[in-house]
Amino acid sequence: MTPRGPGGPGGAWRPRGGGTSARHRRRWATAGAALALGLSAVLAGCSGDDTPADTASKAQSAVGSIASEASEAVEAVESATAEAQRRLDDIQDGIDVKDDVKAGPPVTGSDGRVRTEVTARNTDDSTRSFAVQVDFRDSQGQLADTVIVTVDHVQAGHSATATARSTHDLSGEVRTEVARAVRY
Repeated sequence: MTPRGPGGPGGAWRPRGGGTSARHRRRWATAGAALALGLSAVLAGCSGDDTPADTASKAQSAVGSIASEASEAVEAVESATAEAQRRLDDIQDGIDVKDDVKAGPPVTGSDGRVRTEVTARNTDDSTRSFAVQVDFRDSQGQLADTVIVTVDHVQAGHSATATARSTHDLSGEVRTEVARAVRY
């Protein structure tokens, strides 16, 4: 039986949207940031002709819109994480080998996407492939994105590389880490 791994063009699978243990903390932090951003944006854009009721209404509308977008972004990352876990769990005859895989330093491209080189070392006695979940974290350690990349046909006793790329623009300081790796 041939093992199944995450596929897709170029050997990379990128989730679209799953659960994390810090879900509620991130939602409150995101909602708080969205509130502050929304209020400052609305107050900065107020003209002298606006009444206090107009300003309050505009602020409420802007905060609602920003909070909704922030909540959707958090839910997308949570959904992506759950989907990545499901995909890795679905690999038949897979063995967890996180210690055999390393992520290099993150590099932000001109397109705003963060890339990292993933190196998988095959310690098995036959050719194997690897499915690797790479997490992208912000400076506070919060999960900003997650992707799965495959490193195909690594010869026994050798290493091979693949590039993991964030699914969207990431700003500020970004750390990359191997969350999970499965050899199959």
